[in-house]
Amino acid sequence: MVESGCMTVLALQLAGAARALEAVRVEGLADVADSELLELIAASAANERVARAHSAMLAGELSRRSAPELGHLGLAQRSGHRTPQKLIQATTGAGAREAAAAVRVGALAQTHPWLESVAEAVAGGQLSTDAADAIRSGLGAPSDDVPASVLATASARLVPECVSLDADQVFALARDTRDELDAAGIVDRERAARAARELRVHRLRDGSVRVVWQLDPLEGSVVSEIYDRATSPRRGGPRFMADAERAQAIADDARSTEQLASDVFFELLTAGAEVEPTQLLGRGAPAVRVTVTERHLVARTGHGRLQRTQRPVSIETVERLACTQGTVAVVFDEHGQPLDVGREQRLFTSRQRTALAERDGGCRWTGCDRPPSWCEAHHIEHWARDGGRTDVADGILLCKHHHLLLHDHHWQIERRGPARSEYWLIPPPDHPGARPMLMAGSPNVRDLLAG
Repeated sequence: MVESGCMTVLALQLAGAARALEAVRVEGLADVADSELLELIAASAANERVARAHSAMLAGELSRRSAPELGHLGLAQRSGHRTPQKLIQATTGAGAREAAAAVRVGALAQTHPWLESVAEAVAGGQLSTDAADAIRSGLGAPSDDVPASVLATASARLVPECVSLDADQVFALARDTRDELDAAGIVDRERAARAARELRVHRLRDGSVRVVWQLDPLEGSVVSEIYDRATSPRRGGPRFMADAERAQAIADDARSTEQLASDVFFELLTAGAEVEPTQLLGRGAPAVRVTVTERHLVARTGHGRLQRTQRPVSIETVERLACTQGTVAVVFDEHGQPLDVGREQRLFTSRQRTALAERDGGCRWTGCDRPPSWCEAHHIEHWARDGGRTDVADGILLCKHHHLLLHDHHWQIERRGPARSEYWLIPPPDHPGARPMLMAGSPNVRDLLAG
């Protein structure tokens, strides 16, 4: 035991690290070169990652000493706080969400022993606490079909893959991993997401009302489709729109994007409440597009994929959507290439853009998450310069920003690999050391072809 008033080696080390960081003065940045600025940002992020790892480990030990079974003898309650999170908030000034996350991640090895490799990566500074929490929520808990030993192997494999990803990408990778391990559980997870739906109305002091609405992925796709229709011209939507006059009117509207969206949804709700029960609400119902292979649909095995959210859906859900909404067939060959509709014209047709949307899943530029509704169809072999054809195989979806970047800075896209079905982003000559990057395309198509 250490006598009162004395500091352990660990306490001295942490205090010294804090003093060292306090001595750093982040100033004079206007004179810093671009490359050095990026290095500084990375170094600062590394400092924060290590500091948050230390906080999480300490929070985990505090949680252990405050276990519910200890009752009033636990550290948190002895200190006058109901939970470890409340004690951390009072001690550090952290918000409720940050304190809860620190406790969750710090106690991973205790509460989720199958995530021991994740906890070790956090302790070693290789993995951020946000990424660790994303792996925890993405992989989920053991089940009869996926025992703890299988999740332990999966989490150990995920750690090195997640080091350079942000928390959202980590969660998506972890959830895809769970879906691969537990395809039969997709139906259960759909039901759980459906059961978690809720709408809360909060009346504020000034008389305003705030609505918080949680939807399952399928219903969320419908709402997202309506939101994109209402706002995408304002938010950088595609140039190829059938109703250019309406798009320009939206772009020129004096309301903010948020106000515009609010008004659109209010008007839709009002119209829906007033419509006669026997009448349809307009003709343009939002479409939910699902990708599924014919063999899976016929055999009633495997799963489909929601285009917008990239979430797997059960065959039962695919059948229900086909029954209530109909289907749009996009046929893929064994290399994942939509079959060409063979139109020789300058602009891609609506059917061709549908095929591109299914194949690419949105902007195909590495790291971009813009959906198909925000994208433009780019000719890989330029129409004017190379005499390029307007064929699906020679087209690719890019958001407006990356489409302009490609043309203005002379990036190229090449088709390589089996049947020239891979798309590679080629950096311009003035990017020394930069390497070609594989443009991954829609995870829906990759998943279905691998199944």
